[in-house]
Amino acid sequence: MNHAVHNKLVSFIWSIADDCLRDVYVRGKYRDVILPMVVLRRLDTLLEPTKEKVLKEFQFQQFELGLTELDDNGLQDASGYVFYNTSKWTLSQIAKTATNNQQILLANMEEYLNGYSANVKEIIKCFKLKAQIRHMAAKDVLLDVLEKFTSPYINLTPNDVEDPDGYRLPGLSNLGMGYVFEELIRKFNEENNEEAGEHFTPREVIELMTHLVFDPVNGKLPPVMTIYDPACGSGGMLTESQNFITDPEGAIKATGDVYLYGKEINDETYAICKSDMMIKGNNPANIKSGSTLSTDEFAGTRFDFMLSNPPYGKSWASEQKFIKDGSDVIDPRFQVKLKDYWGNEETVDATPRSSDGQLLFLMEMVSKMKGLANSPGGSRVASIHNGSSLFTGDAGSGESNIRRHIIENDLLEAIIQLPNNLFYNTGITTYIWLLSNNKAEARKGKVQLIDAGQLYRKLRKNLGNKNCEFSPEHIQQITDCYLQLASQERGADEEGIAAQVFDNSDFGYYKVNIERPDRRKAQFTAERIAPLRFDKALREPMQWAYGQYGDAIYEKATLKQHEKAILAWCEENEISLNAKNRKKLLSVDTWQKQLNLVEAATTLMQAIGEAEYDDFNAFKAQVDAELKAQKIKLGAAEKSAILNAVSWYDENAAKVIKKVVKLTGDKLDELLHRLDCEESQLADFGFYKTDKKGEYLTYETNSDLRDSESVPLKDNIHRYFLAEVKPHVSEAWINLDSTKIGYEISFNKYFYRHKPLRSMEAVAKDIIALEQQAEGLIAEILGVEVEDVTGVEHA
Repeated sequence: MNHAVHNKLVSFIWSIADDCLRDVYVRGKYRDVILPMVVLRRLDTLLEPTKEKVLKEFQFQQFELGLTELDDNGLQDASGYVFYNTSKWTLSQIAKTATNNQQILLANMEEYLNGYSANVKEIIKCFKLKAQIRHMAAKDVLLDVLEKFTSPYINLTPNDVEDPDGYRLPGLSNLGMGYVFEELIRKFNEENNEEAGEHFTPREVIELMTHLVFDPVNGKLPPVMTIYDPACGSGGMLTESQNFITDPEGAIKATGDVYLYGKEINDETYAICKSDMMIKGNNPANIKSGSTLSTDEFAGTRFDFMLSNPPYGKSWASEQKFIKDGSDVIDPRFQVKLKDYWGNEETVDATPRSSDGQLLFLMEMVSKMKGLANSPGGSRVASIHNGSSLFTGDAGSGESNIRRHIIENDLLEAIIQLPNNLFYNTGITTYIWLLSNNKAEARKGKVQLIDAGQLYRKLRKNLGNKNCEFSPEHIQQITDCYLQLASQERGADEEGIAAQVFDNSDFGYYKVNIERPDRRKAQFTAERIAPLRFDKALREPMQWAYGQYGDAIYEKATLKQHEKAILAWCEENEISLNAKNRKKLLSVDTWQKQLNLVEAATTLMQAIGEAEYDDFNAFKAQVDAELKAQKIKLGAAEKSAILNAVSWYDENAAKVIKKVVKLTGDKLDELLHRLDCEESQLADFGFYKTDKKGEYLTYETNSDLRDSESVPLKDNIHRYFLAEVKPHVSEAWINLDSTKIGYEISFNKYFYRHKPLRSMEAVAKDIIALEQQAEGLIAEILGVEVEDVTGVEHA
């Protein structure tokens, strides 16, 4: 397309806003009128040549066939497009026949809008265009706007025409109209830069993504291509991808049809995207409205290429009910099969924390990749994320499971770090994730990390947060680095690209708990027993109520009598009670149960005495003996509550034995095989040999002393323990059953280069130089010598 014509059109349309809307709308709202009017006028010009044919078909269906519901197919055949208008009006006719009567003008416009097919009516509704038309009519500018858009000096038709002065106005192809529309969207987004990044990705970033997605498969593109964006915004990713592979002058050539698909939750941007599809001759039915996460709109469809810039740092709590039932994931897109440490496959949660849903969009795209069995080319994905997708979430979390699923299935080709301040609404660091399920041989089992954070050129004027951009040379540099699977160091000046290639397993780690034995002292005293009178979860209100009403609180009638006072005290002291705890607090059974504990503990104290025990094992044995002798029946939880109340950790006390286990023959062999160790090393895994043959002790663990270690997948947990843990904590052991596998990617870890601090002498010299410079400027302003200002002559 001729860029001069393109720019002239954009300037003309841009001027309409200033000429007609200045006193009616604030500047930030011009787009609410201009964008839908551009769409309307373009559709209007496309339908003008077949207007009579459509009206004849409409009358035939209504009067001769007597149809109550119109046959879309017949009307679309008559119009030549997937949309039509059955009203007698065109925009030019409305403008030409308009009078000063705003009511008539408004009525004609509404009749015209109501004549459109359902797909255009949906766009009109999303744009809230009828409300805008009424507002403009009320402010007496509707006719001015119509006259501007139907001016003979602007050509939005696909055919060449002459203006009234005899000058040729070139026709506008669908692609050309798309460029005009995208340029208007870009300009409006820049005007409203505080919102732009939500729906608009900078053009050069999309260009980089298209190169990364399509360049590796140049010459191997499928004959029919599908491209999908699950958070398509105004459609920039989709249309730029299409432009890239259909540009007759481009290096990448699509050999067949290209079909675009997308979904968008915001009404206005959905309308813009759908309009863009119509303007360019794409099927608007492939663009869906609503939440991608709540509804799997394209459940049965798989796509060749997917590009997206999903929202990051945005909560998906309101959509959680569609994805999870309690803690169970019910949407198969967000479940993955992974093996635990022992090699057992299990279905696990692949949902991130509810405050940030960006990885859900990545999983949506992964679920839409074409299987190699049916499509040898597979699928390629490019998705933009912030840093949290790289490392948020510990081993076993949803985020880590997502990374693990992607990397262990060898889907991740590369991640490219972008410069800060590249986007309109955020200055944070962003990354392009590049996925493929049909990697080139050299890339199999590998992931390339490219740090392009220092590769940019500054803008003359900031656009929101955006203060820099990629030049075409930068895009080429990054693409070449990726295509060559290069590893390269950044230069001494810290500019340019740095890149490294890793094995998939380099990003994985085992998270394993390191346990230490519990050592407890114990002693019965009245003070230690006293807290047993109150349930742990309800200690404060129960303590207050007992202080107020004494032993009478154990009587049902007393408790009932004081219910309101107890609840009022809770409210005054900001103690919130859920329904379960409220019922528990006001139940005489709860009070009686706690009283029974106190009485049992008191009986035990009387029998055992108040001596302090250094060996909890002996103490517990005596408690068990006394419970039996006194015929006191306690459940495991009640007995545990008493023991916990009268014991405490002490590093000088004896270790608390959990149980004695017999390990001989097959049972021993099986354990050694499972732990992958020698019999002499069993203590490293918590099995301690006694003097008796085949007998081992295991100890209770102290959760406060528990530590966790992250061990690289390429390392061995036992080796790591012996080298890094045991020399410092001799009585620790590995809890191998706790082992979880996690994945994280840290650009800082791989690309950070330490810069030594400057010497004090160098800093001091700079300070002195700056002081002298400042003194010189002050002296120049005051018109005096430097020594007169400072009182010191400088050498």
